Amino acid sequence: MNDLLAWLTQLPDALLYGAILVAAFLENVFPPLPADTVIALGAFVAARGNGTELGVWAATMVGNVGGAMLMYGLGHRYGLPWLVRRFPAIVSPSAASRFSERFKTQGMAAVVVSRFLPAVRALVPPMAGALGIGAVRAAVAMTLASGVWYGLVCVLAFRAGANADVLLARIAEQQRALGIGAVVIVAAAGLIVWWRWRSARRSAEGRDS
Repeated sequence: MNDLLAWLTQLPDALLYGAILVAAFLENVFPPLPADTVIALGAFVAARGNGTELGVWAATMVGNVGGAMLMYGLGHRYGLPWLVRRFPAIVSPSAASRFSERFKTQGMAAVVVSRFLPAVRALVPPMAGALGIGAVRAAVAMTLASGVWYGLVCVLAFRAGANADVLLARIAEQQRALGIGAVVIVAAAGLIVWWRWRSARRSAEGRDS
């Protein structure tokens, strides 16, 4: 981390914003990349130089949504079977099945909520494309989720003290909290869908008897 921070500190403002944009873009294409760390440290450096919260946030959003829509386009162009074959480490058959069911029952809300789950958020754009969620709806949903999360990252970075380790720890805590909240929302939505299905089935059985 210290090497990354030192490298970012040496960059002029324009290249710093560029590095943030590229990291946010590649997060969707190559999920193992620690994009949150790069963006958080970039924002940390920008806050102590001539950067602005809006500038960092805008660079992050352009990169993140751009990368997400690229993966959406691949999913839409080639479909779910191709995604499972081409990206087995990212789109497993079981994950594809779970996302398919969730998107069918919860629609755009599932896209928004799933983008807050660190372990699966890279799956969301190609899955949305493969499952036929409209490009505008998908873009709005992913922009909303990314805007909230990276807005929080920028605020934390620009309000942090001089210790980057403390900043990363706070971001990790916020990410866990958002992830837990997203899991709770998904579970609640699933319970509601199940309850409605059960009620409809009981009503149908009552009419048949």
